Amino acid sequence: MKSALPHILVVDDDTRLRALIRKFLGENGFVTASAENAAKAREVLQYLKFDLIVLDVMMPNESGIDFLKTLRKTSQIPVLMLTAQNEPQNRIDGLETGADDYLSKPFEPKELVLRIKSILKRQKPKHNFETVGLTANELQLIEILSQKAGNVITRDELAARLGNITARAVDVQITRLRKKIEVDPKKPIYIQSIRGIGYKLNV
Repeated sequence: MKSALPHILVVDDDTRLRALIRKFLGENGFVTASAENAAKAREVLQYLKFDLIVLDVMMPNESGIDFLKTLRKTSQIPVLMLTAQNEPQNRIDGLETGADDYLSKPFEPKELVLRIKSILKRQKPKHNFETVGLTANELQLIEILSQKAGNVITRDELAARLGNITARAVDVQITRLRKKIEVDPKKPIYIQSIRGIGYKLNV
């Protein structure tokens, strides 16, 4: 099964900017998740596959450049770098490290979208979650959750979108999915239960 929408990971320590980018990308046909630093980004990348990463250069503890250097040892996922610094050397450093494109802050949201689309057009289609070993039903479930990452989705909505199954069947599929993506399925970090309501995906 192939995701119908491109999945984008936004990595930036600016909470407001992360939210604005996710909102704008969501309005333009992208499914997004976010991380506030390099360490959180690595956690997300352990269990989710993305089509592209929007990566800030200037972050505390570990810069975007350093994160990209490590990432390129194991992955060739496209990366669009953001920086508040408009010096040519920053752009050169990013591109030499393996970035696919570079955009200086402040930027027009529409330009960000156009650059992302341009990068994705140059890439061969890739199957999201291909290394996780999810079944078709599990893949569909996590994609539904990721579309509203951070927000609660009721059991009834999940049941309807999964093919009019029962709420109990949703619980069973959630349990199976947790066994594949959680370090400790009994103490889930990513897929959390909201008692009496449903579930939400934390990324």
